[in-house]
Amino acid sequence: MNRFIRLLACLLFVAGCGNSDESSPFSDILNQSPYRPLTDSIREEPQRDDLYFRRAVALNKNNLPEPALADFQKAWSLSKQESYAVGISNLLLEKNTTDAISFLKEALKEYPASILLQLSLARAYDRQNKTDEALAACAAILQQEPGQVNALLLQADLYEKKGDTAGTITALEKAHAVAPLNREIGYKLAYQYAETKNTKVIALADSLIAKDSLKLYAEPYYVKGVYYSNVNNEAMAIRFFDEAVKHDYNNLNAYIEKGKILLKQKKTAAAFRTFQLANTISPAFADAWYWMGKCEELAGRKEEARLNYQKAYELDKTFTEAKEAAEHIQ
Repeated sequence: MNRFIRLLACLLFVAGCGNSDESSPFSDILNQSPYRPLTDSIREEPQRDDLYFRRAVALNKNNLPEPALADFQKAWSLSKQESYAVGISNLLLEKNTTDAISFLKEALKEYPASILLQLSLARAYDRQNKTDEALAACAAILQQEPGQVNALLLQADLYEKKGDTAGTITALEKAHAVAPLNREIGYKLAYQYAETKNTKVIALADSLIAKDSLKLYAEPYYVKGVYYSNVNNEAMAIRFFDEAVKHDYNNLNAYIEKGKILLKQKKTAAAFRTFQLANTISPAFADAWYWMGKCEELAGRKEEARLNYQKAYELDKTFTEAKEAAEHIQ
């Protein structure tokens, strides 16, 4: 009899463990392939944090954030591993930034030197438009690791939000010094130089052109065009906008900037053709419709201008300038 009672107790215990995922709202998913083997292992060893983590990674990879978050949280509750906290914070950032910040503050008590968790905190503050708090988080990272490129890039974006152009450029210069072969960082810095009429843009753009052995990229030519436009060297600006288009026929901004110069030169018909070409390449490009409207208005074709402005606003509801232009036509 005692042996029977012990056997029954054992069976009940195993059954109880087997139900650990059955009460989950995600049990149907967890019992399907490819998660079933891990789910079975969790039933057998429910205190193994690594199994929950592995299943969370698989779920997240397959775009199932809710069950993935539950598994990351379960793994964290069993063992305070940094990778588990990173998984939780990444998913919370997409779901609820307030919860993400609350969790990250607690996780950083366990891992105060974690760059990944500090970066997540900075991004969470940024998403809440708490720019000063985000900058402070970036500063803490950079004090710990001055060459942390992701922190420098986020810092540059934050300074740009604040309208601090000098801060933006300084952060990008540091990032470029750390990662000189990163093309995107080079373009961002070059564009800031161009917008601030800084002659450094020429050497930087030329270095980016020299690194482009296959001559694939239009951006260095485009930023040189922006620079020359900003310093009122219109001939050189048009030359480099044309070069940008030669390297990338779909560089829509190059058409717009060239057209604006032609419009400034009172070459309305030529400007219209340039904007129209951008419109032909991408009919969903609101800027082209707007500037075509400008040309139509200058040519006295008010109804056509109004329709173009309205189309620009229809395509981009933030384009209030287009809406106002349509309303002001008498």
